[in-house]
Amino acid sequence: MQSALTQTQLVCGVDEAGRGPLAGPVYAACVILDACHPIDGLADSKQLSEKRRNELAITIKQYAKAWAIASASVLEIDRLNILQATLLAMKRAVEQLPYKPGLVMVDGKHGPVLEISVHTVIKGDALIPEISAASILAKTARDAEMKLLHQRFPSYGFDRHKGYPTKRHIAALQMYGITEIHRKSFAPVKTIDNINS
Repeated sequence: MQSALTQTQLVCGVDEAGRGPLAGPVYAACVILDACHPIDGLADSKQLSEKRRNELAITIKQYAKAWAIASASVLEIDRLNILQATLLAMKRAVEQLPYKPGLVMVDGKHGPVLEISVHTVIKGDALIPEISAASILAKTARDAEMKLLHQRFPSYGFDRHKGYPTKRHIAALQMYGITEIHRKSFAPVKTIDNINS
């Protein structure tokens, strides 16, 4: 059993994936690394190849002291707005941890309201190993979800663009209309929804 003193020294990194896409949930992950098992190659998930991200995700899950992944649904994104839904996903992830860390470090300008000290770090996913690890888990989890959603909606190309507003995605929206997993509060989706309604 971990002592309270040790727990207060634990640093948890938090990051999100999927704020910009037009479809699918937003994901967040948190990671407490284990100093006895350092992980080489941690970096901002966007700077890594898909193959390397997937490899590192396996390593992180194996060697981190603790980790958790959570999400906020499309309905929550549309109801709350993307920032608040992202913070909700972050809060859910941290609350799933088996340990209560002493400090939560979050990538970006905004962090969730927690009963733990929260520090935000601009470009933290490239600077703080715990945040880098969280960015990798969030990105790989969301990409896996979008590949599953591609099986339900094969015409949209979610397996390739993961819901981001690429030319192919916009063209598919214009041709086929929106689906239940599209974010109706996002301007490109809202415009097409209004045209088709």
